[in-house]
Amino acid sequence: MTLFTPLSLGQLELPNRIVMAPLTRVRSSRDGVPGPIVVEHYRQRASLGLIVTEGTYPSHAGRGFPGQPGLVTEEQLEGWRKVTDAVHDAGGRLFAQVMHAGRVTHESTTGGHTVVAPSAIAINGETRTYDGKMPYPVPHALTGDELPGVIEEFVQASRNAIDAGMDGVELHGANGYLLHQFMFPETNQRDDGYGGSPENRARFMIEVVQAVVKAVGAERVGLRISPGTSARDVLPVDPSDALSTYGAMADAIAPLKIAYLSVLHEDPAGALVQTIRTRFDGPFLVNSGFGVMTDLDEAEEILASNIGDAVVVGRQAIANPDLARRWQEGLPLNEPDPLTYYSDGAEGYIDYPFYQEPLAEATA
Repeated sequence: MTLFTPLSLGQLELPNRIVMAPLTRVRSSRDGVPGPIVVEHYRQRASLGLIVTEGTYPSHAGRGFPGQPGLVTEEQLEGWRKVTDAVHDAGGRLFAQVMHAGRVTHESTTGGHTVVAPSAIAINGETRTYDGKMPYPVPHALTGDELPGVIEEFVQASRNAIDAGMDGVELHGANGYLLHQFMFPETNQRDDGYGGSPENRARFMIEVVQAVVKAVGAERVGLRISPGTSARDVLPVDPSDALSTYGAMADAIAPLKIAYLSVLHEDPAGALVQTIRTRFDGPFLVNSGFGVMTDLDEAEEILASNIGDAVVVGRQAIANPDLARRWQEGLPLNEPDPLTYYSDGAEGYIDYPFYQEPLAEATA
């Protein structure tokens, strides 16, 4: 098994095992509509085994950032149809990441919609909004009666993604956003059936996965998690609790036979991640984290050591739209520019060059 051994994920046959990570790039309109440069950005990267889009919000309350695209309005879906048409025409495959920000937002970003979370606990810090930087608000603690409606938002957004031509959806259960917030006692201090024990804290994520599978089919659903990863005041300090919580989740979704489980963790070979993998017992995507940029040697080692079935790559995919070719042929790489990750416009987004063969020197 190498990076260029084909891989089946659900109904898709991937020509290689390089998966583009879901990367927040905030290039969509204020109305959450992906425009022409978003179309071009994803089209350029169609040679990767699978593209996972940036996090897309399933409801206005779930919007986390200015410039983030949505899966709510017809205008947004029409924008995504142009993206999916372009990627498919270029031979690529595309999953939409469905991301509800939960408490990681502000009403100046959501358009006045109430910020929600498992419990009324604010993040200590500020967020960038359409009106400048603002302190994170104390979110509204979702009631038991409100949870089915939030699950339905995930379901409808997933249906919308499929209607817009996506090959599937990846549910975002990582990085401190809503599904992740339910998993840990630091952010989930509920006393109902969705809080307290590890099994109860895993319940909401499980029910979202089950509902989306019922709506669009297991072969079209992936899930991304980040067990043991600190993000936005989600601080899992107890490894045994993380294993109990994520183990319960893996046990519950394993019978569904979803397309894949994608795990972000700095030690993907460690006991926590590999135990979750064994209990999930399905296609397993590995992303080794934010600390060090994934290079070819690490990607090959992940597969050679059977740590995962595919490698999820972020910064190298930003800087090299033709990363699959460059890695396969041992070609030099473009360097990513962090200053343009979250800026506006084409710079650092669609202007990274494809590899060009050097011109032969003229001979006398």
